[in-house]
Amino acid sequence: MTYICTTCGKEASDNGHLCNPVETAETVKCEYCGKETSNPRHVCKPMVGSLGYTCNRCGRVATKSELLCSPVPLTP
Repeated sequence: MTYICTTCGKEASDNGHLCNPVETAETVKCEYCGKETSNPRHVCKPMVGSLGYTCNRCGRVATKSELLCSPVPLTP
């Protein structure tokens, strides 16, 4: 976990070393559009064509069934 100081912009692994620490969000790079995002439910235009499943419980969509708790294939 890393922290950033909102006053001076310095980063540290311990919040005790900063004057005004804020936990930084973990980001990942989308393999479809290349955007860095911290949103685990990121859906972009290039990804839409690869969506093949929806979750029967929450309605979330995904490219792989193992990413959902109750996957159902999308029908064309």
